[in-house]
Amino acid sequence: MRFAFWRAGKKTMSDPETKSEQMVSPAPVSEVLPNPELGDIDLRSIGRVLLRKKRFIIIPTILAFALSLLIVNLITPRYKSEARILIDGRENVFLRPTGERNDERNVVDPEAVASQVQLVLSRDLAREVIRKNKLAENPEFDPVLNGVSPLKSLLALFGIGRDPLRMTPEERVLEAYYDRLTAYAVEKSRVIVIEFQSGDPELAASIANSIADGYLVLQLNARQEQAKAAGQWLSGEIDNLRKKVADAESRVEEFRSKSSLFIGINNTSLSNQQLGEINTQLNNARALKSDAESKARLIRGMLQTGKPIEASEVLNSELIRRLSEQRVTLRAQLAEQSSTLLDRHPRIRELKAQLADLDRQLREEAGKISRSLENDARIASGRVESLSNNLEQLKKLATSSNGDDVKLRALEREARAQRDLLESYLAKYREATTRENIDAAPSDGRIISRAIVSNTPAYPKKLPIVLIATLATLMLSTGTIVTGELLRITSPRSLAALQPAAPGMRGFRVDPAPAADLTDIAHLADDLRAAGKAAHKITVMGTGQNESIMLAALALARLLTDGARVVLVDLSPSSQALTATSVDPGAPGLADLMLGEVSFGQVITRDRLSPLHLVGTGRSDADRSLLQSPRLAIALDAFLRVYDHVLLVAGTATDLPAKILTEQARAIVVPNPSMNADARTRMSSQFKAIGFTTVTMLDPASIRPDMQIGPREAA
Repeated sequence: MRFAFWRAGKKTMSDPETKSEQMVSPAPVSEVLPNPELGDIDLRSIGRVLLRKKRFIIIPTILAFALSLLIVNLITPRYKSEARILIDGRENVFLRPTGERNDERNVVDPEAVASQVQLVLSRDLAREVIRKNKLAENPEFDPVLNGVSPLKSLLALFGIGRDPLRMTPEERVLEAYYDRLTAYAVEKSRVIVIEFQSGDPELAASIANSIADGYLVLQLNARQEQAKAAGQWLSGEIDNLRKKVADAESRVEEFRSKSSLFIGINNTSLSNQQLGEINTQLNNARALKSDAESKARLIRGMLQTGKPIEASEVLNSELIRRLSEQRVTLRAQLAEQSSTLLDRHPRIRELKAQLADLDRQLREEAGKISRSLENDARIASGRVESLSNNLEQLKKLATSSNGDDVKLRALEREARAQRDLLESYLAKYREATTRENIDAAPSDGRIISRAIVSNTPAYPKKLPIVLIATLATLMLSTGTIVTGELLRITSPRSLAALQPAAPGMRGFRVDPAPAADLTDIAHLADDLRAAGKAAHKITVMGTGQNESIMLAALALARLLTDGARVVLVDLSPSSQALTATSVDPGAPGLADLMLGEVSFGQVITRDRLSPLHLVGTGRSDADRSLLQSPRLAIALDAFLRVYDHVLLVAGTATDLPAKILTEQARAIVVPNPSMNADARTRMSSQFKAIGFTTVTMLDPASIRPDMQIGPREAA
């Protein structure tokens, strides 16, 4: 929003006509008052228009309320009932013939649940429910039973809707059925909701339950049909497999007999069994040969060395045992006789001869045993050789039959595979026939909530419909009036009507106000200091030259620095007076701050003649539109938080936002010396009308060019 103050036109002040025009002609109202085209809306004027035209709002609203209330009471109510089905996909393991117990639940994904919803909406199920509940005989579902409405026939002629007479009875009933049926899956669950509406609440509940029951029956029939089809297919495959198994087993036996690959004990072939037996006998023969040779060699060595024969084979001999006992007896007698008789005594010599004969007999018997063991070793050696020859012959025979054995194993594998496949098909066939004959076959869903009779109509929703219709009419009528008023305000004709018809401001009404007397600058400074926070924000502007306005603002700001923190912000075009009094003439200003090139501390400088802080407009080549940036309001708010008095020098304020200047601000106006009292009064009234809290006319004569107030110190 912009506004401009009274200022000199293209004519000079020396022209008498121009002087008189300047003294009596304020700024155009379109420039002083808010301009709707630039975004401001006078809400109070819109409110007054709404109050003035309230009958155009109330009457349509009441009519809409009455009409909607009448319509909702004339509409035949519908009652809604719902049933819920849980899709769990669980197998009934107790119905399995094989007794398998697999309690893991099948995973049911969202796509599977959506498919089950479509099954609920299937036409086959719909026809079954219609037949079961005799809906074709109900006028609610077949409107032709009560006669065709002329309105529907007329609409059908224009292509709006379908002509009931051109539809078959089944099509009419199905259309009404699906119009009242709603089936959907509950989000993030496996529950399907079946909702049905009807003018008869009992019929609505009955149909909803019929749909749920029919859905389960449809699934049961589908599973039984699937089991029946599987059983039929398996029966044919089993017959074929039986023939294949018989053929495969006969080929195995035929090839075995032809190849002499007979099976012995432990399910091994005879050749392999013989190889094993001969190999075992050969090992035993070799062990006997080695044992006999070792024992014979041991006994022979004892005999040769004259050592006592202590081998187990010798000691275990009965003859050796008797001879040993006799030898012990003779030695005992010899010892007894030796105690009384000499060595040459005949009795002693006889006993010694008997002992020598017994030793000879023992050694001869041990030699016989040794020779017997040697003979056993030779016999074992011959057996080893014979068994070795037999083993070699069997190996050659087994080697020649390996090819036949490989073929036999291949035939056996084929027969075993056919037999396993036949057994698996037989198990599946038994399960399929069992499920086909059981009425309680497992299904994918179960009813968790049956429909009940509802006593509350589901359609129409009387209260929401009446409220929506009433509120919509209220908003529509109010919006129509407000839109018309905004269009009227923003139209060029309305703006032209606000322009003053003559220099005396005919056509613009301003409330009478006291005469705007001129105030001396010194008294004005005292009043501002006394006002305290009420003079926190001060806007200085005028109708003359910008330099004269800046000089007045500098003089006033220097007077206010006595005991207060004051900053002067230049919003007018670049001023030479401000540049001359700044300690840093080249310092950046507001334009640079709006561009984000500098900080707050860099744009603040000091006055050469006082403690006054100065903020200039910045570089001269900057666009003045930067002062329209929202950053300007943020910067001014920061200054208001820091300083006691913030003086905004607006000059003639031809291109500045009015809100920045007027919001909680006092206006200090430097009028042109040629402006008379009536013009100043009208201008003061206009400034108050646009938002200034206080408007003060400063006497230009009280401003002296050499006015220097405050300490004479530089920054």
